[in-house]
Amino acid sequence: MFRLSATIGLAAALALPPLALAQQAPPAPPAWQQGRPDSMAASPLAPHAPKMTMTPADRLPVDALKVPEGFKVELWAHGAPGIRTLAEGPNGTIFGGSRTIGRVYAITEEGGQRKVRTLAQQLNQPNGLAVRDGNLYVVAINRVLRYDGIEGKLDNPGQPADLTAAFNLPTEEHHGWKHIGFSPDGRLTMNIGVPCNVCEFDRDRFAMIVSFRPDGSDRRVEARGVRNSVGFDWHPTTRELWATNHGRDWAGNETPPDTLLRIRRSGEDYGFPFCVGTWNDPAVPQRQCSEFAQPAAALGGHIAPIGTRFYTGTMFPEQYRNQLFIARRGSWNRETLSGYDVVVARIGADGNVTGIEPFLTGFRDDANNGFRGRPVDVFQRRDGSLLVSDEQNGAIYRISRQ
Repeated sequence: MFRLSATIGLAAALALPPLALAQQAPPAPPAWQQGRPDSMAASPLAPHAPKMTMTPADRLPVDALKVPEGFKVELWAHGAPGIRTLAEGPNGTIFGGSRTIGRVYAITEEGGQRKVRTLAQQLNQPNGLAVRDGNLYVVAINRVLRYDGIEGKLDNPGQPADLTAAFNLPTEEHHGWKHIGFSPDGRLTMNIGVPCNVCEFDRDRFAMIVSFRPDGSDRRVEARGVRNSVGFDWHPTTRELWATNHGRDWAGNETPPDTLLRIRRSGEDYGFPFCVGTWNDPAVPQRQCSEFAQPAAALGGHIAPIGTRFYTGTMFPEQYRNQLFIARRGSWNRETLSGYDVVVARIGADGNVTGIEPFLTGFRDDANNGFRGRPVDVFQRRDGSLLVSDEQNGAIYRISRQ
């Protein structure tokens, strides 16, 4: 039957006149081009491919990196290509997720040196990592895995518990990679990005932040209309959820801005695809932006904010306590590069953002409109130091107080 159908299909195709063959639909463009206006068809703008090979220590941009007076930045580990999200086990193991390379890393300190292990590989963008009760949760686009008692078996982790079916997550790859974290009340929380650049979609299924019990039950929507948040954390005292959010591409160098969201109650709607703050997106039907919750701050156009963590340690001066550190991976859909740094969102006593200030700079090469690295996550260790992952170079830097 298959051979007969294939023969008929081939004969039908050969019977078509040349003009009809020429008018058949062309191959679909890559996802990052979706929404690009015809006037920009010749634009050189395109995503910057991450480097998936090991960068030698002597070629890392450590000497170019700058931090405020009184702080020190140094190389902490390297040899983990594509490393992104960071998490820490009870015994001090640092775990690292990735996207394109599909690996999960485990980094330990042994004899004063850092050892990098590949814990898992060939996963579909395992960006989401979190540790709870000694168990490592890994969320890829199409899988939810739990490695129990992981620090006791780093050299032979075995098969993880597969929780995928219980979570029933979308499998679309466009903005499908996850960030995960455990809320103060123990709920496993994650983003579900939009499966397009800008479009209309099922708003009960995409562009949201959701939470579950650790076994995948009791799904709850924490925020809607959030295009793609791959970084969030809970305020140490108010327990409010704060999240960064990526604006869509091809609407201008500064429009719309990437944003910081203060989610005060479960289910708040931040307006995507219709609005970003007070900006109506002309690509979709118009809605009143006053219908939606407003962002706490604009972070800049296309700067790609990712790692988002409140500082609760005592190593840094008091003015950094309970302030929000944000890694801005950096732009591609912008003629002059922006981001490629770590900033601090200053939050006042009333819970409002009072300003955004630089903290770690030097990744961006302004003289050549280029970059030396791409900071993706910020992570506070128990000693109060701050780790910053560099996806482009497969490295982790440590920031401490001198």
